[in-house]
Amino acid sequence: MLDLANKNTHLYMRVYHYYKNLILNGKLKPGSKMPSLRRCAAELQISRTSVEAAYLLLAADGYIISRAQSGYYITDIAQKQAILPPKAKKETPVIRYDFASSGVDKDSFHFDIWRRYIKSALRQDERLLSYGEPQGEQELREVLCTYIHERRNVLCSPDDIVIGAGIQSLLHILCPLLSSRKTVSFPNPSFLQGISIFEDHGFTIHYRDKNSDVIYVSPAHMTKWGEIMPTSRRIELIHYAAQHGSIILEDDYENEFVYMQQPTPSLQSLAGGQGVVYLGSFSRLLLPSIRLSFMVLPPDLATRYHQEASRYNQTASKMEQIALCQFIRDGHLASQTRRLRRLYSNKLKELYQTVRAVFGENAKIRIGSAGISLALTLPCSLSGSSFQNLALQNGLRIGVLSEKKEELELILSCSSSPTSDFLPGCQLLHQIWQSVSQNQNSL
Repeated sequence: MLDLANKNTHLYMRVYHYYKNLILNGKLKPGSKMPSLRRCAAELQISRTSVEAAYLLLAADGYIISRAQSGYYITDIAQKQAILPPKAKKETPVIRYDFASSGVDKDSFHFDIWRRYIKSALRQDERLLSYGEPQGEQELREVLCTYIHERRNVLCSPDDIVIGAGIQSLLHILCPLLSSRKTVSFPNPSFLQGISIFEDHGFTIHYRDKNSDVIYVSPAHMTKWGEIMPTSRRIELIHYAAQHGSIILEDDYENEFVYMQQPTPSLQSLAGGQGVVYLGSFSRLLLPSIRLSFMVLPPDLATRYHQEASRYNQTASKMEQIALCQFIRDGHLASQTRRLRRLYSNKLKELYQTVRAVFGENAKIRIGSAGISLALTLPCSLSGSSFQNLALQNGLRIGVLSEKKEELELILSCSSSPTSDFLPGCQLLHQIWQSVSQNQNSL
């Protein structure tokens, strides 16, 4: 029965649900005709507009179909739904300890400060009434130019910088500028997003091949446990690429988190700004949800970009660009970098000490000069996916770096886990590993 007295739901939605239930319960048979709009409105004593809105929604959801000059008719949707097997409810394990997250520590960011700059940006009414500049806000590009020169000795002008919402959006702009090139090399297959974009643009993908037309490198993130490309290797790569006419894409991911040595010069600065595209992002420094990245183009590509710039819309939030500009100008990004370096350096050291204490002095643990993760190698008869699933069932999320016969190399991240989780999480990992070993020995 149609409840016309229920004031909590719009009238047309009450009509919609009334007929929907009649159709699904089989009281209105497939092929039968719905009452006309006029007749239905008269019977229910409601406006024809409400009935029409309900009918249109029923048609959009597949319960009725309109036939020209005839009216609306019931479809066979009820019969189709009746023969579909019920979906099994998938139970998601409760995660107690997460060593695989790529998120950030909840204490790493001053939300109150960022909120203040966002509010300030929102007060700039006139600027927010227009679309953002395709290349990025001029003020932000000027501030970025100064910042990356001071921090990474990157040689550029504001006109060489292009801003976008994440590295992926920038690669979509960059690939057409590299259309004369056919091959691209990545360090390994884990760079899934970049690989997908280059494949979409027709490039042939290689791995660790310095003879490729485009060489994608992440010098401060050569391995997930924080190995850094030494300066000598950087200079060698620059010279080799220049001799063979290749272009280098330098993704400076996690360069801010270099703890155990002095930061090495950027490839872009060592190359004098020639033949290297420098890529940077603020997702790790600020928040993953703040999708602001940038690339610095060498002169030849910058010239080509300016010829095509009008074809592209800006993907990054104009409001966030305005906020970030003032945030950097007032010195907060520099202080945020120092804060994170201290935080993650201490957390990584504590995680290392905890893993060492739980797994013993003979455990093989690899830790680099940068990053937020360590690698732990364990003798294990299970495959990486099987071990991950077993851990997940016990409330522990981990990553698998590599697997060999009777051996797994796990990657443990300290980024978002509180330090209080390190010991119980590592103890749980040890228990799971021991249970696998004992089961194997009993066979």
